[in-house]
Amino acid sequence: MKKYYITTAIPYVNGNPHLGHVMDYILADVLRRYMIMRGADVRFQAGTDEHGSKIFKKAGESGLPVQEYVDQNAKRFQDFIRELGVEYTDYVRTTDPDHMRRCQEIWQKLSDHIYKDRYEGWYCEGCEGYVTDKEHDENNGVCPDHQKPYVKLSEENYYLRIADFKDKIREAIEKDEMKITPSFRKKEFLNQLKDMPDVSISRPKEKVQWGIPVPGDEDQVMYVWIDALSNYITVLGYPDQDISDSWPADTQVIGKDIMRFHAGIWPTILLALGLPLPKNLLVHGFVTVDGQKMSKSIGNVVDPAGILEKHGLVPLRYFIARHGSATDDVDFTWDKYEASYNELANDLGNLVQRLSTLCGKNGVKALEVEQKDIPEFVECMDKYEFNAAFEIIWGKIQELNKRIDEEKPWSLAKTDPEKAVEVLTNLSQDLIDLCPYLAIFIPDTAKQIEDVFTAKEISAPKTPLFPKN
Repeated sequence: MKKYYITTAIPYVNGNPHLGHVMDYILADVLRRYMIMRGADVRFQAGTDEHGSKIFKKAGESGLPVQEYVDQNAKRFQDFIRELGVEYTDYVRTTDPDHMRRCQEIWQKLSDHIYKDRYEGWYCEGCEGYVTDKEHDENNGVCPDHQKPYVKLSEENYYLRIADFKDKIREAIEKDEMKITPSFRKKEFLNQLKDMPDVSISRPKEKVQWGIPVPGDEDQVMYVWIDALSNYITVLGYPDQDISDSWPADTQVIGKDIMRFHAGIWPTILLALGLPLPKNLLVHGFVTVDGQKMSKSIGNVVDPAGILEKHGLVPLRYFIARHGSATDDVDFTWDKYEASYNELANDLGNLVQRLSTLCGKNGVKALEVEQKDIPEFVECMDKYEFNAAFEIIWGKIQELNKRIDEEKPWSLAKTDPEKAVEVLTNLSQDLIDLCPYLAIFIPDTAKQIEDVFTAKEISAPKTPLFPKN
């Protein structure tokens, strides 16, 4: 079986899971299920980023020891991933002793490309990242993602020499050896790469008390990039063991706000280690609310737990599959979400209810799923056009609704019972043959449909798949 490695960005555990995390996990899970359907042996990484000043501060505010705080929040994220129906094979916590030790070994392997210098410039506490004077001025001194002013810093840190590998990174991106999807993100990053400075990879321990110690310098702790980015390979066992059966990653799923770190800093680390670059970076957009980025200060944050409580998991996965995008921003409003739920209930829920009821009344026998090839679906999925692929399947469901109305099996049952059974059998067979494709996006519903029409006695579900509000 072909090996396929998918990674997701590891979130900070200084807050609750949000809709951006939902995008990461569900997009990666859709890809995972698709590749399994294609016969791949999939390895799927998830995890939590548990070091840094923000986390140390939050732990203090909560009144908990910092390790206890991150333990609680890490469990919250693990539980949340499971609630989304996402199944990972590997999970990493950056406070794991093995990860911490491996990061220190990676640091030592990078030593030829690390130097110490004094940094004086701008810093975003929300991003835990440095910005250039140009970025500061372009954003009028305020971080566009966190809506907080940049702060001026002056401190001595260790730096990773990005300049050593800029040409190789640019060439790999231009030739799609490390492909960035969508293509406009590729162009965007290549412009950023021109002015990308060397990056700080440590902070003074007096300012960041919670982190991995820098080897040989007890006054410094590793900054987030060596610690967090390296998780993609430490979770595989690097550098303790050969990881060539899984690395390079086939697809790394990330948000657009961390693209430059994954397309610039991460490749620098890999090239300095003598490791191959990931094959694909799939860069998705933000989840906005009524056209605005979610912000606590604006008061428009939508809690995914509330969405799951409203209608359950399937409508959320459906909303992302049909009305979301693997590459652009996704706008959420409760009106759009309710309209999406009604589509799901009307197009698919009603179809299952009508067909199964008629099959039961007319003695249609149990069926077996026969997965049919849909080349246009495969073409879309291979290009990460997940919503276009789902729309192909949904179009076939809508066509089945038209056919049942045109062929009127309830009328045929009165005049030609055998013909009615034939029509119902064909319609039902065409529906369950779509289940392997539906299972990529809404697996629970696909399983319910299969169970209904492959049962010895076909009968309508006792309760509708998607009850009306």
